[in-house]
Amino acid sequence: MNYVIYHNPRCSKSRETLQLLKDSGIVPEVRLYLEDPPSKDELQALERLLDMPISEFTRKNETLYKGLAPSDNELIDVVAKNPILLERPIVIKDEKKAVIGRPPENIRILL
Repeated sequence: MNYVIYHNPRCSKSRETLQLLKDSGIVPEVRLYLEDPPSKDELQALERLLDMPISEFTRKNETLYKGLAPSDNELIDVVAKNPILLERPIVIKDEKKAVIGRPPENIRILL
């Protein structure tokens, strides 16, 4: 099985989720998405894998987001250019299913 985690090491939930994966014997590919931002195509793939529009996995409390009112198509462009807006962590299993690790226990459905 192949796991990928969109990870921010400064985020406690992201660290907890990564540890939960490791404790389950899983060594995921760690995607430091702030350093290696997802492309528009990758964000659209995340929409499919999470089965939700990007607006549902965007950090709306970020200062950068305040005052924006983009459509989902526009939001993909905004998040691609500003990955801090991406909710974290996101765990993908076998490029077929993904979940948001908030709370970290959410990822148990992928194990």
